[in-house]
Amino acid sequence: MNSRELILSILLIVEQNGEYSHIAIRNVLDKYRYLDRKDRAFIQIVAEGTIERKLTLDYMISCYSTVKVKKMKPVIREILRMSVYQMKFMDHIPVSAICNEAVNLAKKKGFSNLKGFVNGILRNMARDEKDWEYPDPSIRYSMPQWIYDSFVSWYGEDYAGKMAESSLMKPLLTIRCCHMKNTPKELKLLLEAEGCEVLESGILEDVFYLQHFSSLTELKSFREGRFMVQDLSSVLAGVAASPKKGSRVLDVCAAPGGKSLHLADMMEGTGSIEARDISENKAAMIRENSARISCDNISVRIQDALVLRQEDIGSADLVIADLPCSGLGVLARKSDLKYRIQPEDLETLAQLQRDILTVVSQYVKPGGTLLYSTCTVNPGENIENVRFIEKELPFSRAGIQECLPEGIDALSKEEGCVQLLQGINPCDGFFISKFTRDK
Repeated sequence: MNSRELILSILLIVEQNGEYSHIAIRNVLDKYRYLDRKDRAFIQIVAEGTIERKLTLDYMISCYSTVKVKKMKPVIREILRMSVYQMKFMDHIPVSAICNEAVNLAKKKGFSNLKGFVNGILRNMARDEKDWEYPDPSIRYSMPQWIYDSFVSWYGEDYAGKMAESSLMKPLLTIRCCHMKNTPKELKLLLEAEGCEVLESGILEDVFYLQHFSSLTELKSFREGRFMVQDLSSVLAGVAASPKKGSRVLDVCAAPGGKSLHLADMMEGTGSIEARDISENKAAMIRENSARISCDNISVRIQDALVLRQEDIGSADLVIADLPCSGLGVLARKSDLKYRIQPEDLETLAQLQRDILTVVSQYVKPGGTLLYSTCTVNPGENIENVRFIEKELPFSRAGIQECLPEGIDALSKEEGCVQLLQGINPCDGFFISKFTRDK
């Protein structure tokens, strides 16, 4: 199978089987390991981009097709989407090659009778060099209308546009220096010696952006556990938690383990951190990262956060509750999430968070700390649940703004809360809140 045929297979698996795009892409690249670096990059870029800009692509196709996009054969629809993406959003690919490959792919998949239809749409679009004007922000940003409207209602038109635009920008890989292995300066020099371009975050000295490398696993510094892949927003959650040396910490929804490992680093290997999650797959991710970083004060437990573990009641100095959420702050990293999440899911998730908080808050000892965070920008899952904690649980808000470094615009000015917005802050959309258990 050539690269475009593999891209088509990915798109069909995602669209028809409901597979997550990152899993479908990873499975194909793992199966065809013999592909060279250029082909692998092409497959990933086109597959991710086609999924990410699906609404925009469908609008563009509809301007040249007498057949509604939704009525097209799935194979033909995906061939057109991936071809238009290459034509309109990628440079240096000849239009003739895109059209010829699309026609050949249609024939190969048993649709010779539709090759003229495919060729006609693509050739007509290629000849029309108009500047595209989209009818609304939903089409411009390839974002379901209800999500964009929610952004507007929560944060206003200006912020909504920046947040939506950021969802189409590929985030730089963000890493955090592991201080028990090296200093930030030492890590930067090591990575540069391995051929990487290392950009300082300008926010925290131990957070960098990494570019121009082929694979993490090819970097000796990664294999030696000298850094952890972790977004700045997640690192800020650890900074806000401010664990003391020797603390007992429970991280109740920990996979892949970034916050647990950060806290272990901050505690300089003292105390104990129990990183929990609901399945063996998630627990395995934590174990893998913990082994690579060589953290001796971390243990891993498979545990449903909704199920109270009696022996842990009142035992933790710090509980980290980074809970399942709508993910509306990480749409740039999860290109198909915006098509999966539905308006009714927001309240369901907010209630799930309240249910989990009711259980895991019992693990915090009197005077101890509860850190509640999500990777969403939905106030119903964030500030409304802060008010739930205050009203229904024996906790009071703790100071958090003073923990933030310069350069971070914390939208929420409420005590004990930080709302970060993608496109406004140099990180994912993220919410952090901090509480102290009443004595």
